[in-house]
Amino acid sequence: MEELNCETVFTLPIVGGISESVVVTWIIMAVLVLASIILVRNLKVENPGKVQLALEAGIGWAEDFFEGILGKENKGYIPYLITVLLYLACSNTLAPLFGFKPPPLFGFKPPTKDLNVTAALAIMSMCLIEFSGIKKNGMKHWVKHFAEPIPIVAPIMILEIVIRPLSLCMRLFGNMLAGFVVMELLKAVVPLIVPIPVSFYFDIFDGLLQAYVFVFLTSLFMMEEME
Repeated sequence: MEELNCETVFTLPIVGGISESVVVTWIIMAVLVLASIILVRNLKVENPGKVQLALEAGIGWAEDFFEGILGKENKGYIPYLITVLLYLACSNTLAPLFGFKPPPLFGFKPPTKDLNVTAALAIMSMCLIEFSGIKKNGMKHWVKHFAEPIPIVAPIMILEIVIRPLSLCMRLFGNMLAGFVVMELLKAVVPLIVPIPVSFYFDIFDGLLQAYVFVFLTSLFMMEEME
């Protein structure tokens, strides 16, 4: 139970205690910003390098993926979705590899193991989902659709606004927490060799899979709302 708590790393005079998940998020933000600055330098139209080609291929795949769901007319939402995808991919995979305190095998806990982090991401997705529907069809249509096809379903339709982000939050939180608990138990029982191949699934494959599922469901809910 002690390992499941997000410890306070340090305290600021006004803000108060800063949790481990916030500090790890700051580190991930710094890494992403620094990587962005380095990777976009010296871009070439002719004879691009291997790094530029790999970067363009990755961004191109993400844009094509989201355009296939949202349509080209809604490509303005794609930068946000790609940003969330990058953050989740990093927090789910990089965080276990580097840590403040040395554990048996890897590093500190991923930020997505903190329910506050997954809840914040889910609330942002909820706002984006509802905003996309309002922008597409107007406020009047958005309010009216709660009573369709008959007014008696209005409470259920309103409840769906909460259910969508709750499902996103708990799915991401539950999977990351479960993977963390399994790895901690495994490292406690068999601390050598055995946890290494298992961690490739829980720390890398499952982390990337959950990042993909989160943004995929967000874009799918947006499309449903706009329709």
